[in-house]
Amino acid sequence: MTTTSSTYTPSTDTFSAVLSRNAAPSRPGALAASLTFGWRAVLKIKHVPEQLFDVTAFPIIMTLMFTYLFGGALAGSTSEYLQFFLPGIMVTSVVMITMYTGVGLNTDIEKGVFDRFRTLPVWRPAALVGMIFGDVLRYILAATTIMVVGLILGFRPDGGVMGVIGGIALLVVFSFAFSWIWTMFGLLLRSEKSVMGVSMLVLFPLTFLSNVFVEPSTMPGWLQAFVKVNPITHLVSAIRSIMAGDPDMPEIMWTLLASAVLVIVFGAVTMRLYNRK
Repeated sequence: MTTTSSTYTPSTDTFSAVLSRNAAPSRPGALAASLTFGWRAVLKIKHVPEQLFDVTAFPIIMTLMFTYLFGGALAGSTSEYLQFFLPGIMVTSVVMITMYTGVGLNTDIEKGVFDRFRTLPVWRPAALVGMIFGDVLRYILAATTIMVVGLILGFRPDGGVMGVIGGIALLVVFSFAFSWIWTMFGLLLRSEKSVMGVSMLVLFPLTFLSNVFVEPSTMPGWLQAFVKVNPITHLVSAIRSIMAGDPDMPEIMWTLLASAVLVIVFGAVTMRLYNRK
């Protein structure tokens, strides 16, 4: 018995039914792609709300602990010390949580998430830039939390609402730039514990050996030399002046210039590591 087989040839009408007549969507721009990845970072917070612990509970604990621990001893009263201390502890808390940018990046890389991102037809740095955009929301939330606690405790900035907004804006700009250091370490180191360990090794000297807690004039001369070139010192001085209603333009410009340098240097190194990884 002989069997014959025929090849099925789809008709033109069949092709027209499955193929779109519309033009292919255009490739998303750099900003659109970055914002999309930023929204992904925000959605991660929505699905894992415990991530907000470090930007809510941690800043509150830091503010209360240091205000009542050092206030009476250093300034005679907690309310007087708070006027000096609050802008500094706001900087310390927000800058310290920037390290989680590198930790989160390292975790995504280990899970293979970024391998899939690199296959997408989008601007190559969008995944990294968007991730930091998403973290900006965390910085704003942490700074706002500390400011609300400070106002409840008695902090009264002479610069008013605009001074507070200006100070937080400058802090967010610097924190965005500072985060690129941790993205570099997130790509360079092998585990999230290594990223966190290196981050703390860098952050503790920068935040504690500064003008956050006391005036540098009370420190030994050799320590003052380090404090004067510490970028955190300049940032704190700039934010204090803005919130006091008397902006110190040299300090503000120094902070903005330092932020630009951080993005240019560490952003370039990060992208080189990202392309080679």
